[in-house]
Amino acid sequence: MLGSPVRMGSPRPVYTAKLLSDPATAGNDAGAPTAPATGGEGEPHSRHREARLGSTDKELKSGAAAADSVRTAPGTPRQRGEVMDAAGGSRNTLPRPCHVLVLLNPRGGKGKALQLFRSHVQPLLAQADVSFTLMLTERRNHARELVRAEDLRRWDALVVMSGDGLIHEVVNGLMERPDWETAIQKPLCSLPAGSGNAVAASLNYYAGYEQVTKEDLLTNCTQLLCRRLLAPMDLLSLQTACGQRLFSVLSLAWGFIADVDLESEKFRRLGEMRFTLGACLRLVALRTYRGSLAYLPAETLASRRGPSPALAPQDPADTHVVPLEQPVPPHWTVVPEQDFVLVLALLHSHLASDLFTAPMGRCSAGAMHLFYVRAGVSRAMLLRLFLAMEKGRHMECHCPHLVYVPVVAFRLEPKDGKGVFTVDGELLISEAVQGQVLPNYFWMVSGYREPPPSLKPQPSPRRKSQQTLPPSERP
Repeated sequence: MLGSPVRMGSPRPVYTAKLLSDPATAGNDAGAPTAPATGGEGEPHSRHREARLGSTDKELKSGAAAADSVRTAPGTPRQRGEVMDAAGGSRNTLPRPCHVLVLLNPRGGKGKALQLFRSHVQPLLAQADVSFTLMLTERRNHARELVRAEDLRRWDALVVMSGDGLIHEVVNGLMERPDWETAIQKPLCSLPAGSGNAVAASLNYYAGYEQVTKEDLLTNCTQLLCRRLLAPMDLLSLQTACGQRLFSVLSLAWGFIADVDLESEKFRRLGEMRFTLGACLRLVALRTYRGSLAYLPAETLASRRGPSPALAPQDPADTHVVPLEQPVPPHWTVVPEQDFVLVLALLHSHLASDLFTAPMGRCSAGAMHLFYVRAGVSRAMLLRLFLAMEKGRHMECHCPHLVYVPVVAFRLEPKDGKGVFTVDGELLISEAVQGQVLPNYFWMVSGYREPPPSLKPQPSPRRKSQQTLPPSERP
């Protein structure tokens, strides 16, 4: 279980991350160790607590009296762990009261996530009957390892308090489980405490709130959790030339944006300002990147829908792409090999909390935003686009080098070895990559309702031969 400090007889690594529970939840989960309340916060589940308890943990423990009023969610783990109504059908709200697991990166952003949780999040959760167990991650991919191994029935939702990278870890960890079809349906919540916070900013926008950053954005997203509404979200399935398979909750970037993301890591303590500084530095030494791009436009897919292919028993479905060693299907749009400044595939409205990248609105289920900028754009125009993006007005600049199209799948092949890929802000080796959107694939806490679709992930179809079109129809 998650609360056990040592795993006996297990090949998996021992987890030493600090875990704290809301006092009202002590002993509530079957098989979970109890945590006596001290100063309004449970003791960490460790035999060597004092040896590993940092100063931030002691601060959280000594000043968290607001959690005393939180009640424990009743019911069995199965009742609390599924998004089901009394009749057994799907519903799009969390129960009241409910119990959530909070995965928090104490080093994310400016390194103040733990203090922000105590001051801005915990009091609101107490008022809303949301009890919690708090886990502090200690290293890269720690959250991925945890959600891959643990019994998810203990919680009604997984709350991720960090930047977009930690949500990326959690989703990929869920998809790596043997029971991924069930695991990926566990509702997720994003509480912004990183540098970019694009997923949280997008959910804030979908809920109808004004664009805000920092503590205001955190408060808005916490209020969404307290309201308990859930909405289905798309997932981007990616394949690389070396055979790697991974999933994105936000974006894939190549070129200028990816370089800024990675090169600004050394300015992480600046928070959201790191991207502005990084962009200015990269503009001074502007690069171009040779490559080829192809995509399946959303409107093309809508006009070509046919009968569903036969189903195979394993893996989420990539129905629109062919193996990377084969040419793209003839009904795709092919952009001739050329020099690019950037390519961006984006699932949501924001690329950072203050970058309103897709003002054209949320794509329909199964589609994403594709932007690319061709070489030849001036530094002055790039700067103008970047500044206008804060208010979502960059498309009004009418830059002839900027191209936008909604797509359901794409393929991108670097040709000169320059540049890197980032997926949800995380580094990916620079090689041919392709991806497609998996529609309505998982639940997230959100501020809007949609007709609840079937969210059971579909198994991978056996690939059929592609229909051939006349060469004249190839764009």
